[in-house]
Amino acid sequence: MTFKFNELMVIFPEQIWVELSPEKKQEAWLIVSSQLYSNAAAQRNAYLNKLCLDAFESWLKDDKDLYHGFQLLCQPNELPSFWEILNGTELSLGSNRLALIPCEKSCLQEFRIQQEWVDIPQMAANYYLPVQINLAENWLRIWGYTSYEQIRKQAIYDGIDRTYVLNGEDLITDLNVMWVSCSKPAHHLPEIVRNFINLSPVQVEELLEKLSKTTAYSPRLNVAFPEWAAIIASDKIRQQLYQRRLLCLLEKQQAPQENKLGVNNLSQWFENIFEDAWQSLEMLLNFDETTLAFSFRNNSGFNEVRVTGAKVIDLGMQLEGKGVVLLVALTPEDNQKVNIRVQIYPTTEDIYLPSNLKLVLLSESGKILQEVQSRTHDHYIQLKRFKSSLGNRFSIQVALNDVSIREEFLLEEPIGF
Repeated sequence: MTFKFNELMVIFPEQIWVELSPEKKQEAWLIVSSQLYSNAAAQRNAYLNKLCLDAFESWLKDDKDLYHGFQLLCQPNELPSFWEILNGTELSLGSNRLALIPCEKSCLQEFRIQQEWVDIPQMAANYYLPVQINLAENWLRIWGYTSYEQIRKQAIYDGIDRTYVLNGEDLITDLNVMWVSCSKPAHHLPEIVRNFINLSPVQVEELLEKLSKTTAYSPRLNVAFPEWAAIIASDKIRQQLYQRRLLCLLEKQQAPQENKLGVNNLSQWFENIFEDAWQSLEMLLNFDETTLAFSFRNNSGFNEVRVTGAKVIDLGMQLEGKGVVLLVALTPEDNQKVNIRVQIYPTTEDIYLPSNLKLVLLSESGKILQEVQSRTHDHYIQLKRFKSSLGNRFSIQVALNDVSIREEFLLEEPIGF
C-alpha cells in the first residue's frame, strides 16, 4: 500500500516531513549543475545533499529561536569539495554540531554514517540526522537522530565501506529532545584519539597524485584511512584534492578527438583492461546500490558470460542527475568471434527504468541494426544477442528525449581462449 504525503505525516507525526516541489528540485539541480564535479556519482551526491540542506533550512525558518543559531560549518563555495568525496553536510545550531546524512533507500533498517564524520575530530558532530529522500513522490523526511555518544556505544563499524552502522530501531525518534538540547550549550565531545599521521609534503603530493585520478566514484577507499583522514581534515589539502580531480577530468575532456571518442577495444576487456570510465561489473557492484546487484545476480542469462564491462551513463537533467548502467557482456566463441549481450539497468534504489529510454545498436556506418525502448515498468531492457568478428566496429547509443550518448566498440586483436 502506498500512502500519500499528508497520510504519512499523520502516521509519523514525530518526524520532520518536507514536500519537494518541482521548482525546488529544479532550483537545486541548476545550482549543482553550475558547480563542478569529476563524475556523475559525485554530482548526484551533491544534488541530494543540496536538496537536503535547502529543505532543512526552509523547515527550520519556522522556528525563529532555532534558526537564529543556524550556520553552515564551511563557506557555501566549499561544499563541492566535501560532496565530491563524502555524503553529508555539517551545520551548527547554537553551539551544537549537526550532520545531515541523506539517503534514497526505501527500506530504513539501518543508519550508515561514513567514518570521516565520526573519527576525524574537526568533522565529528554532536548529533547525526538520517534524511530519507523520495524524489519520485517529491518528499523527504528526517526519521530520527542519534548522538555521537550513542554511535560510540552502539554502532557497529563496517570496514568494507568504512561506515558506522546503527540499527534503525535504535534511533531516537522524538526530535523534540534534540531541539531542546540544541537550545542549550553543547556538551564537549570526548577527546578523539586516533592513529592519524603527520604527512610530509612529499607524502601529500604522492597521495594527491593517486587520489586525483579520474574515477567513477569517490576515492575515499583507495588509501588507508589514517592517510585519507590527514588529507581531508585539512581544508587546504582537501581543496587541492578537489581542484586536481577537476583538472584531471578537464585534461581528459580536452584530449585529442580520437581519444575523446574512446573506441573501446573489447579484446582488452578479457585482460581486465578498461578505459574511459568503463570498469568490470564486479568492481561496479562493490560501489553501487543493491538494486543493480540484485537484478544482475538474479539474471540467469549471464551464467556463461566470460567478462562484463559496465559504465554509468549520465543523461543530466533528463534523469535529475541520476544515471543508468550500461552493461556489455562478452562470451568468446571458437571462431575468433564474440557473442555480445547489451543491457541497461537503473542505478541506486530505483526499481524501474525511466519510460521511453532507447537502447540502439548501430553499424560502423551508423545504420540502425537493433532498437529497443523502455516502457513504464521495465526493470531493464536489452538488445538481442549479436556477434562481432575481428576488426568489426559497432556503436551502442543510449537516448532519452533529446539527450543521447554513444559508445563505440572494436574487437581489435585475436583473443586467447
